[in-house]
Amino acid sequence: MSVEKVRDYLNQYGAGDRILEFDVSSATVELASKALGCEPCRIAKTLSFLVDGNAVLIVCAGDARIDNSKFKQQFHTKAKMLSAQEAESMTGHAVGGVCPFAVNKGVSVYLDKSLKRFESVFPACGSSNSAIKLTIDELEKFSGYTEWIDVCKLPE
Repeated sequence: MSVEKVRDYLNQYGAGDRILEFDVSSATVELASKALGCEPCRIAKTLSFLVDGNAVLIVCAGDARIDNSKFKQQFHTKAKMLSAQEAESMTGHAVGGVCPFAVNKGVSVYLDKSLKRFESVFPACGSSNSAIKLTIDELEKFSGYTEWIDVCKLPE
C-alpha cells in the first residue's frame, strides 16, 4: 500500500507518525479540505505531467490552476497531464494519493510559488484518504524538490 511506503519514507525525518488517515476520501481538494476542516487553498495538491518522456510532479495550492503559457515557458513543452494509469506506474502513487514523497526513481518534484502564501499546507500521503500537515520548510526538505517554480494562476 502506497501510504505505508510514504510512512516508511517520512520516518527518516521523524514524521511518519504524523500522517493522518481518514474514514472518508480525501482524493480531491474539496474532499481533503472537508476531511481536514481547512480551507481548500491550503491543500497542497500534486499534479503529474509528462515532460520529455519523464514524470514531473508539481505541488501547488488547492485553489491554483496550471497556467499553460507559464508551463510552456518553464518546461518548453505543452502541459500534458499523465493518465491515471501513467500516474500510478510512473510516480508510484495512484491518482487521489499522488504526493511528492517516496516517488519512483527519475521523477522530478517542483514546488509552485502558490504555496508560499501559507505557513503550513496539507499534501496527500500516497492514498486517497491520507494527508500530513507540513510547514513549507518541511515540504521542501521532505519532498526533495528540484526548485520553486511559477506555473500556476490563482483565482481572481
